[in-house]
Amino acid sequence: MKYVKPLKLFDEMMKRKVSKRGRLLGLDVGDKYVGLAISDSNNKIASPLSVLLRKKEKIDLMACDFQSLISEFSLAGFVVGYPFNRQQTAPDAVQVKLLIDDLSATKKLEGLHYTYWNEGFTSKDVELLLKHLTLHPVESKTILDKFAAVGILQEYLDHMNRKLNLATKE
Repeated sequence: MKYVKPLKLFDEMMKRKVSKRGRLLGLDVGDKYVGLAISDSNNKIASPLSVLLRKKEKIDLMACDFQSLISEFSLAGFVVGYPFNRQQTAPDAVQVKLLIDDLSATKKLEGLHYTYWNEGFTSKDVELLLKHLTLHPVESKTILDKFAAVGILQEYLDHMNRKLNLATKE
């Protein structure tokens, strides 16, 4: 796995032929779960996908899950939520970096590019939407994680598509 700047990930993908562009996977990394969201084939809309259980001792299985998703959805890269508004040493920031480092160390995702995107309050926004629903705590948590990933990926897609539209108008 290789880190690239947010704009570079999108630019590289958009320069490919339409049939070879691929999609993006959004990740909301938590201490127990990783929420996943997937972009549509045009990379305009993010949708909830699933939640992966996060365990350090099972990182190889998680990497295999990502390999399956890469094949199934023709993924071009990951957009990983990162708490930019907090200190780099905050527990949330450390968790994200550790997961990416652990996944990279498996060597199972070689050639895949990823970037970080501000996850600013995505979980809190979803919590506000869910608080009036009567859901089982486990169901609530999985919905929260998936839709936080949707928020991260959708913000990234919106930002990059706006930049692309502005560049083509010039």
